Amino acid sequence: MTAAPRSPKPPLTYNGGMPGRDDLVETLLAGRTLLADTPDHLLQVVDVLESYGEVLDAYSINLIYQAEKQFLNPFPVFRFLDGDHSPAKIWRHLIHDRINFEYAEYCQKAMLWHGTGGLDAYLDSEAFAVNCAAIVARKTGRDPLLAALNPLFPQFLAELIRSAATTHALGQFWRVMSDLFIDLARAERDGQVNSIPTLVTFLKDGLVAAAGAPITYAVEIGGDRFWVLPPEAGLSFLADVAVPYVEAVFLRGTPFLGTVSFNAQAQQISPDLAKFTYGALYADPLPTMGSGIPPSLLMQDMYRHLPERLRQWYLGVTRGEGDMRVKICMSFQKAMFCVTNAAIAGTFPHPLSGTDPAQREANRTYAAAWAERLCVARTDCLDDPG
Repeated sequence: MTAAPRSPKPPLTYNGGMPGRDDLVETLLAGRTLLADTPDHLLQVVDVLESYGEVLDAYSINLIYQAEKQFLNPFPVFRFLDGDHSPAKIWRHLIHDRINFEYAEYCQKAMLWHGTGGLDAYLDSEAFAVNCAAIVARKTGRDPLLAALNPLFPQFLAELIRSAATTHALGQFWRVMSDLFIDLARAERDGQVNSIPTLVTFLKDGLVAAAGAPITYAVEIGGDRFWVLPPEAGLSFLADVAVPYVEAVFLRGTPFLGTVSFNAQAQQISPDLAKFTYGALYADPLPTMGSGIPPSLLMQDMYRHLPERLRQWYLGVTRGEGDMRVKICMSFQKAMFCVTNAAIAGTFPHPLSGTDPAQREANRTYAAAWAERLCVARTDCLDDPG
């Protein structure tokens, strides 16, 4: 008896073409999108960003709560509860029926550690040191434990304040991005966004509109208000938080435990942080859900908030429910290329339509700097039809 022919199995991984540096330069200068314009790509990116927007809403609320209500708390064991200490909330936290705020902390620590851009420059300034001294003086006068720790570790509290400042700034950044991604999904349903180019333009316009929004942060201690990031610091959304975030999380990232050797003799991790390629644009889309792989936590959060349209689309691709989080990760990576595309388009030094040779050369230099980094990223996903 002859067996019925089987249909070929779809590949478990996709290895598309990877555009070279020169191709990427021309793509960026021509105003074309990095991600191929297909209906499936549009569905994936819009819906995965809608899910991400819901998650970022929770991340933003919690980070701002931590920075304002858990400020200089040496034992912030309830920091993920947003002030709700009810038995039901604590029980859901303990059984892990919750948002994984640990991933938000991972991103915050990556920003603090890599320390690029205007926010980091201000955190190293004399003005910030003066504000820190005033805050520490007031806080140690009211907290015996901190008063005892401060003389023993003089930089400990200042470092906690730097961390709190980064936490609050990231919370403000994600507030804008959450609203932008939810608005994107609404615009797609209304027919305003119907292709990858219109999607990237929508994101670019949103980033440009928020570019100059001020980033400020103050805390209240003993009834008095103290500035941590005052208005006169001149920090703004795009240049001082968004761009450092892209640098720290999209590009550099941090090496995850269990994926590379931390042994210095093995030399698997570059001593130059600027050469790190562990960010979202370089990552292999394999959320193992194992310990020490923070993006797995984000994929789980997005899985809990996945739009039904995208869930049904995933069920019809490869292994159905079995690799749902991997497929979310792959769609998310495509979406992050779109966000990066929008950020690049919105920060060219001069309009791409200009004819002045000096301006065109400045734009080409800017595009080349990005292409140098993107040409070794996971650009093989950009023309992936799945």
